Amino acid sequence: MRESLHEEMPYDEFARELLTASGSNFLVAPANFYRAMQDKAPKTIARNVALTFMGTKAENWPPGKLDQMAVFFSHVGYKPTREWKEEIVFFDPAGEEGGVKRTAAELAAVSLPRMAELPDGKRVRLDGDEDPRKVFANWLTTSDNPWFSRAIVNRVWYWLMGRGLTADPDEAGPNAAVENAALVNYLQQELVRSHFNLKQFYRLILTSETYQLSSLPQGDAAKSRAHFASYSPRRLDAEVLIDALCQVTGTSEDYSSAIPEPFTFMPQGQRAISLPDGSITSSFLEQFGKPSRDTGLQSERNNSPTDAERLHMLNSSHIQKKIQQGPALQDLLRNAKSGDELINSLYLTILSRMPSADERTIAKQRLQTGARRDAVTDLAWAMINSTEFLYRH
Repeated sequence: MRESLHEEMPYDEFARELLTASGSNFLVAPANFYRAMQDKAPKTIARNVALTFMGTKAENWPPGKLDQMAVFFSHVGYKPTREWKEEIVFFDPAGEEGGVKRTAAELAAVSLPRMAELPDGKRVRLDGDEDPRKVFANWLTTSDNPWFSRAIVNRVWYWLMGRGLTADPDEAGPNAAVENAALVNYLQQELVRSHFNLKQFYRLILTSETYQLSSLPQGDAAKSRAHFASYSPRRLDAEVLIDALCQVTGTSEDYSSAIPEPFTFMPQGQRAISLPDGSITSSFLEQFGKPSRDTGLQSERNNSPTDAERLHMLNSSHIQKKIQQGPALQDLLRNAKSGDELINSLYLTILSRMPSADERTIAKQRLQTGARRDAVTDLAWAMINSTEFLYRH
């Protein structure tokens, strides 16, 4: 995935590569898509594909619609090898389900060729020598398919703006109610016009006046945020917050997994935003809402501040040690030639700006009271507990 993003692989090609992947999960990385699910049943695969690439919860569909979509994934076969944890994903015309051979009656029910129905109601013929996943992928990634483009448009908008263009960021199908239909259509058109180049699409939003609006609403706050007329502040994600704390203090965290391989313990200096597996975590990440990444739903992440989180930031030995013993803040204390320089360095390090006149006055008063090291600890602790540090705004 990292290579695909770096090389600016078009998003439609990226999706098609995952959906049609076959081969060893050791040698063909996209094949792991079919292994990163709770089970290998065609319905489960179809449900995950619908959520991931169509932005919809298939469990809410009318009866039978998910069954029809599952037909396109009913011939995914799995074969182990002598290598530990290696598995071959392949097109299996015999129609094994989850690696278990079907009975004669079950095989007759799924045998190719036959007719199948796509989620938009279109019926297609599946021939015996063609992998039905390719038929589905070709339908999904066409430029005029509203499911595919709207799903990623809605998700990117949600990630950047804090709210999706639909009420539920995981429900963006053609029938989902949208706040601004013209905006959705425009973004879909721009994504298609860029040939599904996600970097260009991100650039389009990030350089817009809408994204760069102040978080201070003009007029009615509720209406302003509902119509994206102001930026909606939201607390930093757990991984971003701990990385920020480590960066300003010059410290690191311990991350580990209960699963004995492949990453039981991560090396020092590991950034939380780059943890390669959902099972790798820490007590801080779990407390501050890091998702387990089991379902793929946005709702897995709980970003609402809790009393326990506030107490941890205000009164925990974990945060205290970072501030008091962190080499970055200790270097500021040693190298500052004056109180003004120390105050400036603290504000630039933690809040990325110079202090206001009132803030400078308060900081000077604290530096003149008691030991300088204690004063720096108090000032740093106050700043990292400020809304400005804890929130994207």
